[in-house]
Amino acid sequence: MTRESRWRADQMPDQDGRVFVVTGANSGLGLATTRALARKGARVVLAVRDEEKGRRAAAQLTSEQARARLEVRPLDLSDMASVRAFADGLKADGMHPDVLVNNAGLMAPPRTLTADGHEVQFAANHLGHFALTALLLELMAGSDDPRVVTVTSANHRQGQIFFDDLTGERKYAPMGYYNQSKLANALFGWELHRRLSAAGSRVRSVLAHPGYSSTGLQTSAPVGRVKFVFGRLLLPLAQTSEQGALPQLYAATDPQARGGELYGPDGMGELRGAPKRVELAPRATDPAAAGRLWQLSEELTGVSFALPAVV
Repeated sequence: MTRESRWRADQMPDQDGRVFVVTGANSGLGLATTRALARKGARVVLAVRDEEKGRRAAAQLTSEQARARLEVRPLDLSDMASVRAFADGLKADGMHPDVLVNNAGLMAPPRTLTADGHEVQFAANHLGHFALTALLLELMAGSDDPRVVTVTSANHRQGQIFFDDLTGERKYAPMGYYNQSKLANALFGWELHRRLSAAGSRVRSVLAHPGYSSTGLQTSAPVGRVKFVFGRLLLPLAQTSEQGALPQLYAATDPQARGGELYGPDGMGELRGAPKRVELAPRATDPAAAGRLWQLSEELTGVSFALPAVV
């Protein structure tokens, strides 16, 4: 048994003096991640779409841990103006995050376009995190052990990037476009690792997936059959948010977590269990697809990385 497969949240190193930005921190995996980090002394910025829900979550955590150092800031990942405003706010306040946890996610809603004209899952799950990472990377460069953790899903293995129909205008399937966004997360995290390594950066890009966890993701956006299957029929099989958050906590804090690797549950089918290194799908490590997605993401967001492409 590998070391990480036995890993528990109480094995997390002390995080006093370190600053974390966690997207989607007011519920589910994000809330569980924030709670665990706060217990270890981290200062956590809760980056949330609904600021009131974020404040309620922060109040809940503070009632549990009086010394928790938490800050709530609004961030709508489906809106590029909001992403830029969030990053500008951190810069203006002189904040230098040590770790960015790209956690927030949306699953299988009816076809919806954002104000920027993007399919909402691709926008919120991928494009927003892509742009946020680019905008915060410079702030993280001087940190001790800086990391970007991008949360994907085992569903990335079933995904494909619909380069010719990114918005689902011709044929939209809620789960198909969810899987697209999760493959995009995996391609991004892997390609970011390659480009950071080529540039000699100290920032680690690490990937994580939570297995099948009860987070509200299965019930907040899906409708019809998807909501029934994942939000009711299979939900008794799900592990808790606290257990599901372990892979991303490991990726964010453990000294042995390596850039470019994916961490997920060690149980059957990677559905539940303690974190261990698991395999990325071959399609998630395709340099041609990663390069094409990267260029397209820069065009769609208007945000570029100061990192060279890797041949």
